[in-house]
Amino acid sequence: MAEIALFPIPGCVTFPGTDFPLHVFEPRYRAMVKHCIDNRMLMGVCHTQKVVREAKSGQSREEALRSNQATYKPYQVFSAGPCELVRTLADGRMAIIVHLEKRYQLVEEVQTLPFSVYQCDEFLDEEYSEDQKHQAELIRDKIITRLNALTHDIPELQKELAKESWRNKEAYDFSFELFGLLRMPPDVLQNILEMRTTDQRLDAMLRIMNNAGINLS
Repeated sequence: MAEIALFPIPGCVTFPGTDFPLHVFEPRYRAMVKHCIDNRMLMGVCHTQKVVREAKSGQSREEALRSNQATYKPYQVFSAGPCELVRTLADGRMAIIVHLEKRYQLVEEVQTLPFSVYQCDEFLDEEYSEDQKHQAELIRDKIITRLNALTHDIPELQKELAKESWRNKEAYDFSFELFGLLRMPPDVLQNILEMRTTDQRLDAMLRIMNNAGINLS
């Protein structure tokens, strides 16, 4: 079990194996960044189920920098990892990168103010057979072929997909890191994040791609 400071962001679903840049301006989250770095605590970035408390309307930038904004109910499953401070601006805003490493599931909130800290369990895949592993590798190859077809007019993505690192990536890692390239509705991504086997995640992705249900970043 791990203690994790949670950064809930509406519409934001993150996956292990990806780096997530954030612009932090609220006082509570600036304090959270400092706490995580000073204490080597993991930071979780998660999608939200609903608003618990609305932010005040009509705030200036200066007022927003001095006050906390909306409060949200987080989803139970999310990705987390260590955060890195890139720079601090003169007005106190922070640019950070969260190096997401694993999935976790909320167990119990152990701190509410000034920011939430939860006891969390790692959210692990189920064991799966050699046949399922082989199937996942076949689906991975189909996804790469489909992505190449979809990105023929996007040179940056074509260049990225041509790297040997993508073609040689283990299907398990591919089933997470792929989502750093794609844009889809957050509820769809949350559903995929909570799937418990590699072949399930990749099969869902291939079906979405075949139905043209994605945008390419």
